[in-house]
Amino acid sequence: MKFNKLSQLVLVSMIGLSVAALLTSCAYQTIDYVFVADSTGSGSGSAGQIQTYDADSQSGALRSGQPTVPSGGINPVSMAATADYSNLYVVNEGSNNVVHFAIGGSGVLTQKDIVTTSATPVSVAVNTAGTYLYVVSGPNPSVLTAYSISDGTIGSVAARVQLTLPSYANDTIVPTGVNVLANNGAVYVTAYDQSAYNPGGTTTSAANPGWVFGYTVGTGGALALSSNSPYKAGVKPSALVSDPTNRFVYVTDFASNELIGYTIQSGSELDFLINGPFKTGNEPNAIAIDPRGIYLYVTNGLDSSVTGWVINLATGTPSAAVNVTGSQTNSTDTTPVAVIVDPALGRYVYTANFEGNSVSGFRLNPTTGALQTTQNTPYPSGAAPAALAAVPHGNHSLQTVSP
Repeated sequence: MKFNKLSQLVLVSMIGLSVAALLTSCAYQTIDYVFVADSTGSGSGSAGQIQTYDADSQSGALRSGQPTVPSGGINPVSMAATADYSNLYVVNEGSNNVVHFAIGGSGVLTQKDIVTTSATPVSVAVNTAGTYLYVVSGPNPSVLTAYSISDGTIGSVAARVQLTLPSYANDTIVPTGVNVLANNGAVYVTAYDQSAYNPGGTTTSAANPGWVFGYTVGTGGALALSSNSPYKAGVKPSALVSDPTNRFVYVTDFASNELIGYTIQSGSELDFLINGPFKTGNEPNAIAIDPRGIYLYVTNGLDSSVTGWVINLATGTPSAAVNVTGSQTNSTDTTPVAVIVDPALGRYVYTANFEGNSVSGFRLNPTTGALQTTQNTPYPSGAAPAALAAVPHGNHSLQTVSP
């Protein structure tokens, strides 16, 4: 009898452990929270909103997560999260403001503070130290503003510089993106000269159309123009990204259907990759690099697709395009305008599809960089999704830069 009771206790314990393991497994099926900035309606005055999706750890498929929250303004176009994944910043282009949200442990967003910009904000970035928030706004005027931040809270202006061309000071400069190096030492802004490139309008300048403005970050967040900045950047640079090793910067040229690469020298100075630029699809408008710094992905708005490359870690050259898995092409829903690689595993790629009112998902092959669509993609969103951000969830190790 004692033996039978002991056997029963062992059996009950084993069942309990199995159930606990199953529950634990279920609790960690969500590997990332993916945030999508879109609008409640299709009208230009529709209120902005942030939708939250849970990304499945095994498949990358998205499902609705925490309740949708207002973006704090109209027409959200850009988002950035702090390196500790506890704060999210949202740019509302239609209401000239930047809104700070705290990110809860379950992915819930709570609005905290808000700042009003001097001109129309178009892009935002935050340094890895969590000490400065960079917002580029324009035109009229076109400015890069560095806000001090403490525990996520947006503070006073630490630095503000106007984007102008030395030889064409009166030209209209239109900013399109901002990026800060992982080492926090430099900030870059993409912009084009509307006076030199103005389809359907009047061209009044002989200046080069596209530019990258580079700035070194000094004491107290001061911004100083890099040597030889601004740097030529095709016709209409639309987005930019830097690799996690602080060695390379990549820019998409919307008008020329090209990817332009630069090496970073002397901390912040840029020099062209000698074998570029590199052909993309039609109207490239967003760019992302995986957390290991190995693969690069560009959205092609007109083609509704994603183009991918393997980055040569020695030279920075994007090569061996990884665009097809068997008969699978990297097709998205209509007009992708934003792209991210998940920060937890670096195994999933998502695009925000502006005219498709959706998010497309892909599984990233960590060996080749090739993409394959996730199940049930695309995932419905609100109207005109324009920006994406993601934070990891669960007890796991994040991807790191390859040696």
